[in-house]
Amino acid sequence: MDYNFREIERRWQAQWAAEGAYRVEVDPSRPKYYVLDMFPYPSGAGLHVGHPLGYIASDIYSRYKRLRGFNVLHPMGYDAFGLPAEQYAIQTGQHPAETTRQNVARYRQQLEQLGLGYDWSREFRTSDPDYYRWTQWVFLRLFGHYYDTKADRALPISRLEGYFAQHGSVGNTAYGTLDRSFSAAEWQGYSPAERERTLECFRLAYRAETMVNWCEALGTVLANDEVKEGVSLRGGHPVVQRRMEQWCLRVSAYAERLLNGLETLEWSESLKTMQRNWIGRSVGAEIRFGIQGHAGVNLEVFTTRPDTTYGVTFMVLAPEHELVGSITTPEQKAEMDAYLERVARRTERERQMEVKRPTGVFTGSYAVNPLTGSAIPIWVGDYVLAGYGTGAIMAVPAHDSRDFAFARTFNLPIVQVVCAPGEQPTDPATWEGSYDAKEGIIVNSGGLNGLSITEAIRRACEILESKGLGGARVTYRLRDAIFSRQRYWGEPIPICYRDGIPTPLNDSDLPLLLPKVDAYRPTAAGDPPLARAKDWKSREGYPLETSTMPGFAGSSAYYLRFMDPHCQTALVSKEADDYWQDVDLYIGGTEHATGHLIYSRFWNKFLFDLGLVCKDEPFKRLVNQGMIQGRSNFIYRVKGTNRYVPVSQSESCETTPIHVDINLVHSDILDIEALRASNPEYQDAEFVLEDGVYRCGWAVEKMSKSMFNVVNPDSIVERYGADTLRMYEMFLGPLEQSKPWDTNGIDGVYKFLRRLWNYTLSDAIRPGEATPEELRVLHRTIKAVTEGIERLGFNLCVSSFMVALNELQDLKGCSQSTLQQLLVLICPFAPHIAAELWGRLGLAGSVLTASWPAWDEAYLVEATFECPVSFNGKMRFSFTLAKGLDAKEVEELVLALPDTQRYLAGKPVRKVVVVKDRIVNIVC
Repeated sequence: MDYNFREIERRWQAQWAAEGAYRVEVDPSRPKYYVLDMFPYPSGAGLHVGHPLGYIASDIYSRYKRLRGFNVLHPMGYDAFGLPAEQYAIQTGQHPAETTRQNVARYRQQLEQLGLGYDWSREFRTSDPDYYRWTQWVFLRLFGHYYDTKADRALPISRLEGYFAQHGSVGNTAYGTLDRSFSAAEWQGYSPAERERTLECFRLAYRAETMVNWCEALGTVLANDEVKEGVSLRGGHPVVQRRMEQWCLRVSAYAERLLNGLETLEWSESLKTMQRNWIGRSVGAEIRFGIQGHAGVNLEVFTTRPDTTYGVTFMVLAPEHELVGSITTPEQKAEMDAYLERVARRTERERQMEVKRPTGVFTGSYAVNPLTGSAIPIWVGDYVLAGYGTGAIMAVPAHDSRDFAFARTFNLPIVQVVCAPGEQPTDPATWEGSYDAKEGIIVNSGGLNGLSITEAIRRACEILESKGLGGARVTYRLRDAIFSRQRYWGEPIPICYRDGIPTPLNDSDLPLLLPKVDAYRPTAAGDPPLARAKDWKSREGYPLETSTMPGFAGSSAYYLRFMDPHCQTALVSKEADDYWQDVDLYIGGTEHATGHLIYSRFWNKFLFDLGLVCKDEPFKRLVNQGMIQGRSNFIYRVKGTNRYVPVSQSESCETTPIHVDINLVHSDILDIEALRASNPEYQDAEFVLEDGVYRCGWAVEKMSKSMFNVVNPDSIVERYGADTLRMYEMFLGPLEQSKPWDTNGIDGVYKFLRRLWNYTLSDAIRPGEATPEELRVLHRTIKAVTEGIERLGFNLCVSSFMVALNELQDLKGCSQSTLQQLLVLICPFAPHIAAELWGRLGLAGSVLTASWPAWDEAYLVEATFECPVSFNGKMRFSFTLAKGLDAKEVEELVLALPDTQRYLAGKPVRKVVVVKDRIVNIVC
């Protein structure tokens, strides 16, 4: 009977859906296992073959865990808010919800046809009001809490208000940005607006003026990864840096806990390093520099090297620093304004990448070195970022490469203050680069001279503290997250404004639904799209916030909602959270290392502080799948002509390689007529043939529509079947590595499944007990596949299946019991064919709920081996010998062999050397 994979796969998918085969509930009698894929954004293009890589891997692992007796939660949903749907709405007028609905339907159809075992009863979108109600609910808790550094956890803001009422600000242990002090009497005399401005310095969700990437054409703030070279990635519109009032989350309050928590996680060291670097813990000192002509105004800097303070020869402020405007002299103003305008067109990421080409402008003002009293020029430079440290640096060009480059560019002085041990100071004018010393002796530094770097850091901090001009401090690179966007398609922020004061809505007002608007673009006055809504007011008539939440809001706690998606009284019920606890295996891309993975860990720790979840960390084990790259094809046009030569002739003349749709190419041979039909440009083109065909060139590149190398999984499933696609994607290589897609190689996997089908339904399968040879093949395969799945080495598992089938076929027969266990092993990888063959063999129950087989070490030890026999050290023949025999037994067996007598040719045996279970050497 033919292997009709189309009929088989559709039938089993329908049956499993009808049975709710993957539906799961809390079951305290069984161990839990929670497998999760990173939330996909449902784009209009649907999936290409690179997208399912992680989904297939997680599905294999989920099925494996079920077969091992675990109660497995494996849900799927959609991160549905986002700019693409909104831009489409602006262009067409179609509501983003309708676009999203269509895209989700397309995604789900593609995911279902792959046979992925998701519990679809838990499906939701972040744009569902029943879901974003809880995103809004968490936001209100963030607004209502602050971080207490003594308790090392979040506490209600009302507690801080009570402290201020009794003690004022002195002695409070709240993490925040308050730069002034007040008494209890002053607090009690504050107006409601003054109190709120003070509390905003401590709330975990707060409003603040911050620098953002503003795109006028899109009418919204963009994240750094949405901007390149001063324009938006979507549409290529100009983007500038602008100071705007935005909602923010005080993620920085949790920096130390986020850092320490990494030590408890089963994440790759490379990913942990990315997060450590992003959090960026630095130990050093805060130093206050006075400014000449500006009494009472200090320029605060943070440095990890206070020992080099004597070597400061200039200061540099970030272009966004609040003092730039007030300390720039009239003579420098025009040049400064022009510079700030240029810098505003570049993102912080771009500025960081180009530190070797420093730019800057002198403010005209001077700071005062707190240790030497000397005047230091204050510059503005774009390599200093407003959000890192204090947004200002003390420049020590002799010992920092960026400062050295800046000093050389603008002819600023360089003073050496650190010497390598055993060396003498030299003239920095002769240096080609800075001496970035990690160890050495301090020189040219007054009372610090002769001290080691470590001793000088400690002594410098003591001096600064004694003078009231600074002291030791720990700081972090991690910045608070901007939490508002001037867009329509996002979660409304549940805040109204009473007399201009941000006021939280009641829980009973949630979800605050997106309103109807007449257009999805900003108003003529530049206000966000929600300002277009009629009566956009709270129940009491107060104006509502018109910004919406950013894209990461909905994905920050979705893993918790999957535990209990239909709960109406909480984000997740205590019963469900206590059972599922955390995600045991999380699979997704490295691009989320410093975004989603930071924010979701922050949200989880906050909810843990409130006692709403039982685990401090959300994702126990995290694996980043590699990328499936596209295999592009090229045709080669001879420059200045409409003539195309094959790849073999492409370097013999001057040609231009042109991408061609891979769907028009098979085994690198171009379908010329199909190309002509698809593009009139090639109607009259001349194609030079070799052996009657045009052979294309190829290259491995990122899979992209612009390179015409996107492979649609639908066409692969239709041609080869879902099981073939699943196994082939795993067969391509290790999960965590990037690898090229090559449709030419899929035939091998398809032929393997077809051979499995034919073999299982052939006369080779017999009832009765398995032979020892079968059991050795089976148990070797069980061990290889089990260990392979545990370490996510799925490519090796597929190889093991192929080897096992070859060996079983060589045995000229196989017991049904052996094949039954083999089908259980194959089921996670190719569930449809496994289920069909299970049924055709008349086996009881379902292969989905069978028990995972265990291997027996006894069958992994070979009973015999091919023993080589040498004469005077030269190997002459080999024979099959039982393992474990002693030397005397082996000697007797070998000497009795006809081949031995033939090679002895009557010569006497002087000695027989036996290396047990290895080799025999006859000395004659």
